[in-house]
Amino acid sequence: MTKEHHYHLKTIWTGNRGSGTSAYRAYSRDHEISGEQKHAPISASSDAAFRGDGSRYNPEELLVASLSACHMLWVLHLCAEAGIVVTAYEDSPVGTMRENEDGSGEFIAVVLHPRMTITDATKLEQARTLHHRAHQMCFIARSVNFEVSHEPEVVGST
Repeated sequence: MTKEHHYHLKTIWTGNRGSGTSAYRAYSRDHEISGEQKHAPISASSDAAFRGDGSRYNPEELLVASLSACHMLWVLHLCAEAGIVVTAYEDSPVGTMRENEDGSGEFIAVVLHPRMTITDATKLEQARTLHHRAHQMCFIARSVNFEVSHEPEVVGST
C-alpha cells in the first residue's frame, strides 16, 4: 500500500518597493516562506548573483539544505535501529549549479560531507555503510535529476 503526503506552504513576496515590477531593477527579490504551525517564517531572496539579498536564504541553498537534512534524518533513523549511538552530526554540503547562456540553469551535483561521532568505535564501518542506505532512502535525493553523493566521516568518541 502506498501513502501520499502533502506539504502545504505559503510563499509571500515582500519585495515591492512601491512600484511593483515596473522595471527589472525596481523590485526586491525578498520573500518569506511559511507553513501552518511553524514558529517563524524563513526569510529568503534570490541568490546575490541574481540581484538578491545575500543575507537571506535563496532557493538553491534551500534545496541543498533539504538534501543534507533528509540524509541526516535517515542516517540517524538507521543508526538508532542498528543500535549505533550517534552523539554528534554535522554536514557541510556543496551544491553545484550550472547557468546556461540563455539564463536558465540546473543543478548538476550536490556532495554531502557528513561528519558523525558515535560512541562505539567498533561500529565505525557499519555506521559508514548506513550512509549508503540513507542515500537510497532519502525522499529528496530520490526526487532530483542530478547526482547527489556523500563523503561521510565517522569517528568514535574519545
